[in-house]
Amino acid sequence: MRASVIQIAVNEDESVEARRRRAAGMVREQAGADLVVLPELWTTGAFAYEEFGREAEPLEGPTYEAMAKAASDAGVWLHAGSIPERDPDGPLYNTSLVFSPSGDLAAAYRKIHRFGFDKGEAVLMGAGTELVTVRLPATTLGLSTCYDLRFPELYRGLVDAGAETLVVSAGWPERRRSHWTLLAQARAVENQSFLLACATAGTHAGVPQAGHSIVVDPWGEVLAQAGAGEEVLTVDFDPGKVAATREQFPALKDRMLGLRPPHRP
Repeated sequence: MRASVIQIAVNEDESVEARRRRAAGMVREQAGADLVVLPELWTTGAFAYEEFGREAEPLEGPTYEAMAKAASDAGVWLHAGSIPERDPDGPLYNTSLVFSPSGDLAAAYRKIHRFGFDKGEAVLMGAGTELVTVRLPATTLGLSTCYDLRFPELYRGLVDAGAETLVVSAGWPERRRSHWTLLAQARAVENQSFLLACATAGTHAGVPQAGHSIVVDPWGEVLAQAGAGEEVLTVDFDPGKVAATREQFPALKDRMLGLRPPHRP
């Protein structure tokens, strides 16, 4: 399976529409990949809080339309990162969109853990409530966004729902980049899953971004990692390694706590 992780840079001098066109073009260049991943809130910048309300759009808004067409044009499964979604009957949400190679919406995930404590995203956006997985021909994706990476119970729930490849779309700050790499490897190891983590480059509202998107295998080995700038990370991996790892080292079967359903003889 081939995955292309697009570490797009958010240029603050660029309009949102220009960012959409540029991202769509980068997706189309990945024709031949099986899965393409974009980062969190690349239309606005994850720390550009004042832009969330101004640039929020309905689920099936302009970013949805642009990404659906890009997925169809390239013939790829596309995790289109996340957008500030305006729910007509509720608050804003930080919502990820996944499209099939035909351009149909396969899944939408509203970020559960909002960053900011008592400001920013934590007060401007609502919290999602549903774990989301997406079945691809070769693997099942488990969806998560940025700050979610710090909450291992979310990933246990995704594994219990059948996830084999964990996808993290993020706008992670440079000052905590060491946490980004550490947590990505930890989530892959403890869940015996592949993990694809796509971050933004550039600077959002004065906050330098970490970049360093990363792909990790079920043993915690780093298969590839980007640098700090805009970059496309393309990796070939064997989804069958997940089942082989879980069979060879069946730690997940020894779980005593958490979300795993109780054994019934």
